[in-house]
Amino acid sequence: MFIESTVANNKIPKTTLAFIWFGLRPHRGSLFMGAVFVMLGAFIHQLSPYLLKLIVDAFEEGNLTVIPFIMALYPISYLLIQTIYRGAGFAIGKICIGGKEHLYNHLTKYVLGHSHRYFSDHFAGSVMGKVSNATNAFENFIEYALWNYLDSLVVLVSAFLFITLVSINAGMLILTLVVVLVVFNYLLSEKAQQYSKISADAQSKQSGVIVDIIGNANVVRQFRRLPEESRSVAEISKQAKQAELKTRFFGEWMLLGNGFLITIGFGSIMWFILQDWQAELITTGSIVFVIGLLMGMGYQLLFLGNAFVSGSQQFGKLKDSINELLVPHDILDTPSATTLTVPHGKIEWHNVIFEYGENKVFDQFNLTIPSGQRLGLVGSSGAGKTTFVSLLLRQFDLNSGSISIDGQAIHEVTQDSLRANIAVVPQEPSLFHRTIRENIAYGKPDATDEEIIEVAKKAQAHDFISQLSEGYNTLVGERGIKLSGGQKQRVAIARAMLKDAPILLLDEATSALDSESEVEIQKALHFLMNGKTVIAIAHRLSTLREMDRIIVLENGKIIEDGTHETLSHFGGVYQRLWEHQAGGFLIQNIPS
Repeated sequence: MFIESTVANNKIPKTTLAFIWFGLRPHRGSLFMGAVFVMLGAFIHQLSPYLLKLIVDAFEEGNLTVIPFIMALYPISYLLIQTIYRGAGFAIGKICIGGKEHLYNHLTKYVLGHSHRYFSDHFAGSVMGKVSNATNAFENFIEYALWNYLDSLVVLVSAFLFITLVSINAGMLILTLVVVLVVFNYLLSEKAQQYSKISADAQSKQSGVIVDIIGNANVVRQFRRLPEESRSVAEISKQAKQAELKTRFFGEWMLLGNGFLITIGFGSIMWFILQDWQAELITTGSIVFVIGLLMGMGYQLLFLGNAFVSGSQQFGKLKDSINELLVPHDILDTPSATTLTVPHGKIEWHNVIFEYGENKVFDQFNLTIPSGQRLGLVGSSGAGKTTFVSLLLRQFDLNSGSISIDGQAIHEVTQDSLRANIAVVPQEPSLFHRTIRENIAYGKPDATDEEIIEVAKKAQAHDFISQLSEGYNTLVGERGIKLSGGQKQRVAIARAMLKDAPILLLDEATSALDSESEVEIQKALHFLMNGKTVIAIAHRLSTLREMDRIIVLENGKIIEDGTHETLSHFGGVYQRLWEHQAGGFLIQNIPS
């Protein structure tokens, strides 16, 4: 529950630049050192053409004795530059990797704070893709910002100053060229970000579809739908490819435009330099110096254009991921939320109204469940049984009315404390790809081996676990795929037993068990339910007999309320369901 209690107060920024700074902030020292090293290395690198100028001038002046000393400075300067740049590399590596970890942790916490509705509306694979896109885009953007933007800025400023000292006209042309390039790239950057956003969205959808298909691989094989699913993947992959090609091609057109502008600018600068040389205003060494600076500038300007395109694409990916992931949480603890305490377990629904989309599920719904009562929910599909449980867990907020536990409205207590007091055994249990021991102890991480084994025995899970080669240390596979349905259900029951919460929610916890195991599980559940308030979505007759009270829901309303003995002779819906039982289950969709 740590994540749920943390994310509500998480100050993770929702704007792109603020989000980037959020990732950088823990590494401010490394950021400063990295920036200093990059600027220093870039400036010293610009002095290499000046050494060449000195050599040429020495040849012209016949001062050959100084040439070996000047040439010796080349390897020394190269070693110095490489040492400085490696220092920058260490600092930038720490920034990128550390910042990526920081963002990954906080994004995951924030995403897990979203409500049930959010995850119902989004592919798990797509959400995971957005998280990866955001962290990778952050890393790439910082690399571009320091290695490319900052490095190029120092190169351009120093080259401008050096060339201006040689020729003011050439210096002014360089300044004009840089301004034109900045304006050109800025005007096209918004379009580049749009293409990148479309591409990132298409790739996330592609990932979501593929994860969904792979997650249902057995169903695909069983229904022989491999050709159809392959076509679905091919279609979504084609859309992703087209979006990525548009992004890539737009970037190439931007680079072509940059190259064209640089060619015109450098041609003009060389013409002015040549005029000054012919007028004997500068030396031959100065021409070599300027040409060396221009060659470095040309590479930097073109590389800067490429970096600008790539940086815009990364910025677009980051912006898209933030807009998708960091939408406001719709289920939040109030500032004055208190910790739920459950001394008894009395549950009350008072004038509850709940709408899902345009469908009004509950309208002025009222119900009181006394402390320690075992309540069975019965009704046809769509009657509101699952929504009933979801609202009690506060997976959705009510439109109006209130649900309270021991007099405490659940919207006025922390979600953490609410769910700490409720144990759930779903009909289709979800297990983590971890050991059986970790899955059973999920609600009580500090449980001892003795406690884990005790609840496993009560849930009739110990015998099959002991027969596994790794026993309780067996990895269950993704979502428990290595276990049978009945085995997963028993692990889930053991998990709920170990949590030992005062309120127990059962979504037909014995549905996947064979008859022999069911008898033993019913004994364990009977023991587990003692002293607890129990709400069970019930289908099995054996479960219904265990209930103190049964209510029949229809269209979000209670149409029958009583004990099994009373309702089975009442002549209503429950009696019809009971009379049409088959194989130990109620047939819940029968004609009236």
